[in-house]
Amino acid sequence: MRTRFPLILLLNAAGVALFMSWYLPENHGLWSTLDLAIFHFFNQGLSADNLGYAWFLAIINNRAFDGCALLAMGGLMLSFWLKEDPDGRRRIVVIGLVMLLAAVIINQLAQNLIPVTRSSPSVSVPGVHRVRDFIAFSTKDGSRDSFPGDHGMMLLIFASFMLRYFGRRAFLISLVIFVAFAFPRVMIGAHWFTDIAVGSLTAVLIGVPWVLLTPVSDKLIGLFARNLPHFTKMNRAIK
Repeated sequence: MRTRFPLILLLNAAGVALFMSWYLPENHGLWSTLDLAIFHFFNQGLSADNLGYAWFLAIINNRAFDGCALLAMGGLMLSFWLKEDPDGRRRIVVIGLVMLLAAVIINQLAQNLIPVTRSSPSVSVPGVHRVRDFIAFSTKDGSRDSFPGDHGMMLLIFASFMLRYFGRRAFLISLVIFVAFAFPRVMIGAHWFTDIAVGSLTAVLIGVPWVLLTPVSDKLIGLFARNLPHFTKMNRAIK
């Protein structure tokens, strides 16, 4: 992969423009109206008379449900891994490692460099209900620092790697995974819609192109493939 500077700069500019469209207007302009409308749409159903809805939101925001996201992503990569020879399977594992490394670095940079700290709607909007008001169940229904959405950011980075290394069909499937596992946080009020639609997407548009549209990811994959232990050889040595 040669460095594709025009496309990188275009995506970076789109990320900056997206962020500024939210950051510069007073009280975030129309984004705030959209945020509140989406939050109240989902929050209005929380009541003592509708415990089934509260349980549903609690379950899809439990840490175990986050594990289902990992299973979905792993299952998608496994579908490609099963079709490969040993060298191809090793490369897919290495791609996963590089993706994880990139996700951790981009997430940390975004959390530290984006000049925004705000609480989730379930914490900051007065007079609203939280899931914990009705049921005692371990779930994430609020945050004191919800921007940018790290959960959505990780899923978008996964989708970007799927597009780069596995094609459009894998990318479309990964977008379905993104929606299924990122937006429950919006439904329960642990994130504003723009924590993901602006915060997560901004970080990905600015950070990911410098990994995937330059030789960085390919070189890291090659480096890891050359230096990580080869499990087939290790198994033979043990035997």
